[in-house]
Amino acid sequence: MSEIRLYVTSTEKGAAQILDILSEVFGEEDYAIATTEVDEKKDIWEASVYLMRDEEEVVRDRMAAGIRHAFPDAAIEREVIPDIDWIAKSLEGLKPVRAGRFLVHGSHDRGKVKANDIAIEIDAGQAFGTGHHGTTAGCLEMIEEVLRARPVRNALDLGTGSGVLAIAVRKLRPVPVLATDIDPVAVRVAKENVRRNGIASGIRLETAPGFHSPAFRQEGPFDLIIANILARPLMKMAPQLAAHLAPGGSVILSGILAEQRWKVLAAYNGARLRHVRTIWRNGWVTIHLRHG
Repeated sequence: MSEIRLYVTSTEKGAAQILDILSEVFGEEDYAIATTEVDEKKDIWEASVYLMRDEEEVVRDRMAAGIRHAFPDAAIEREVIPDIDWIAKSLEGLKPVRAGRFLVHGSHDRGKVKANDIAIEIDAGQAFGTGHHGTTAGCLEMIEEVLRARPVRNALDLGTGSGVLAIAVRKLRPVPVLATDIDPVAVRVAKENVRRNGIASGIRLETAPGFHSPAFRQEGPFDLIIANILARPLMKMAPQLAAHLAPGGSVILSGILAEQRWKVLAAYNGARLRHVRTIWRNGWVTIHLRHG
């Protein structure tokens, strides 16, 4: 069955507001929500929800109801996405991404790894997180900074996607890492990527929505929690995330548009975490917070 995209055209600011609304409407449900720049000079952006064709009527109604008040004139358009692995196709020609000492590359670019690089091989697949997005690259930079600054005994990668961030932690420090995702496909892809990167043990991968798994109690509390998701679910889970953090532990948050950062910071300040540093990349931010 074909996937479709329902989208609204707006300005950059409007698309960010619509993204915020859609994140609230669909919460942690299994829909991909994104904004895309169409024309920089004319400030044309699209805010989209990706879904299967048989869900269109229900999702369209919920989308319309969500944005009606703030954007009464917005028209919801649709695009049928052909059954082609467009992610793999679009990433075939992408160059390796450097973030600190990390070099994220495809199998076709193994020859570009230098002696001091921490190489992570991720080919285009079905799960988000190849290092080319500002959120992933920002997380990689912050992971290196945090692990260099203080001892970390264990880590949690919440919403692991391709597994790239869990792999990064494990390649920097030989500590146990729990990596979870709501999507079983992402977990399967991440397991393959862990093997591809020569990691035989130390990363536990589990399918789990939010914090609903015994794995969190078994492996936690965590000295480092990394969550590269979206602003709205991050804000919602702030109390639970803080509860799974060890005293003095660090949190790295991403998937946050620059203008959403104050709301996210407010939610985590309310959970008694203090801001340490923010990295900005391509309109997205990665935030480091500390317990205590």
